[in-house]
Amino acid sequence: MTDLTVVLDRVLLLSTLVQADLARFERDEGLTTSRVHLLWVLGQAGPSTQQALAVALDVTPRNVTGLVDGLVTSGHVTREPHPADRRATLVTPTEKGRRAIADLVRSHEDLAQRLFDEVPRERLAVFAEVLEETAARFARLMEEAR
Repeated sequence: MTDLTVVLDRVLLLSTLVQADLARFERDEGLTTSRVHLLWVLGQAGPSTQQALAVALDVTPRNVTGLVDGLVTSGHVTREPHPADRRATLVTPTEKGRRAIADLVRSHEDLAQRLFDEVPRERLAVFAEVLEETAARFARLMEEAR
């Protein structure tokens, strides 16, 4: 194995571990990855139109409709009239949805603390820079492959 493939193998292992952690959260909350992602976006943006959610999630409006339908059924969000646009509705977290979002944020912050708290800040800055460059390069490669 080359040094490059060893690094890639570590990235893949990290990806697998992150997915396993997310799967645990999803199992505990009774949510799918897509619904968790939608709640995360709502947590960042606040009440949003389905069109805005489709853009943020990079999915079709029809896909968002299905996700929102599921989250309405599970009691995580409601659809409410948009105060400025009669044609639009706002997807708004319920108390249950706000608790799930708060749990997501708390879990996210806790994991970041546990993973990186003991890493010297200068090493962490280099790691973050390399990750950002790697993600951007991978995104370009994926775009070229389309």
